[in-house]
Amino acid sequence: MDEVIDIAVKLMLDMIFAGIAAVGFAAISHPPKGVLKFCALIAALGHVSRYCMINFMHCNLVVASLVGALVVGFLAILIAPRLKCPPETFSFPSLLPMIPGIYAYRTVQALAMTLTTDTEAEFEHWFYLFESNGLITFFVVVAMVIGQMLPILIFPRISFSSTK
Repeated sequence: MDEVIDIAVKLMLDMIFAGIAAVGFAAISHPPKGVLKFCALIAALGHVSRYCMINFMHCNLVVASLVGALVVGFLAILIAPRLKCPPETFSFPSLLPMIPGIYAYRTVQALAMTLTTDTEAEFEHWFYLFESNGLITFFVVVAMVIGQMLPILIFPRISFSSTK
């Protein structure tokens, strides 16, 4: 029973922090009233779906990010016509909490370290880390873009007429 409670707490915290981050990113663009709570909800559901795929289904980060972005994209398509906003108003801020910041940071760090090494072995080590982290960052971001864009391409009438 304690394990179930522990998992539920982790899922709720993941959703809360993703929602807070999405609201912060959305607030920068001054969206219409009522949009921020939906950005938080969409981000929370997208991020928790990615979290569950990684931790319970043992999917890799790229596949889980694709599914999380699909959840975000489909939810944005569903909510956009009701609030008369483009789906991107919801989906872009909701995706930002899923950007793999630690991998991007490690990519830049490894690149900087390759420039300051003295030996070939050190250079090869840091360049390997640069490649590895850079590829993960790149493919996660590409998967998120594809996942967010597919619902818009599948339902063009809904997505392009949501502001009318």
